[in-house]
Amino acid sequence: MEWTTPLLISIKVALCSSLLVFVIGTVIAYFLAMKQFKGRALLEILVMLPLVLPPTVTGYYLVIILGRNGIIGSFLTEHFGLSVIFSWYGAVIAAIAVALPLMVQAAKAAIESVDKNLIQVSYTLGHSELATALKVVLPLARNGIFAGFILAFTRALGEFGATLMLAGNIPGRTNTMPLEIYSLATAGEWEKAQLLVVVLTMTSAAAMLLARYFSARRPI
Repeated sequence: MEWTTPLLISIKVALCSSLLVFVIGTVIAYFLAMKQFKGRALLEILVMLPLVLPPTVTGYYLVIILGRNGIIGSFLTEHFGLSVIFSWYGAVIAAIAVALPLMVQAAKAAIESVDKNLIQVSYTLGHSELATALKVVLPLARNGIFAGFILAFTRALGEFGATLMLAGNIPGRTNTMPLEIYSLATAGEWEKAQLLVVVLTMTSAAAMLLARYFSARRPI
């Protein structure tokens, strides 16, 4: 069926980006929740900024940075022959940018809710900070962290503006579900667009319910 290709592209982009966001976001959330350091406020603002910026503005910044003439993009093109713009991994980067704030927000709240007495007990028993983080903090915060992962996946699945700016809308390569819906709607193919809307809505609603379930659960 025609809608399966955009669906598969969306799932591939959302899965790759959310897995990277899971790792990066958890690390950032831990430092924001547990550490006081110079530039902490600036880091938090930079991470959270895509949450309030229009996605097209986020996409514009990504093009400025990663485009062929961009700060990083020109280096990648010149030395590795790699062009991020108009590629599916450009779509992954765009999804990471917009999904990261949700992951950090959820994981930070979960980590901050961990009983500080348990952390001090771990230190008293001679465990290092890394061991305490891996054996105490993250396990106790895992439900909130996993909820953040699901929210990040859902946000990546529905990303439109930043993806269009950085990766374009190339059939079979970067035409994710939201972009395909836009293309069908502008072409007047409302029945086909409606089918994709229903599929994307049901997928997102199921993910939100799953995130709500994990957020409400207490760690064992």
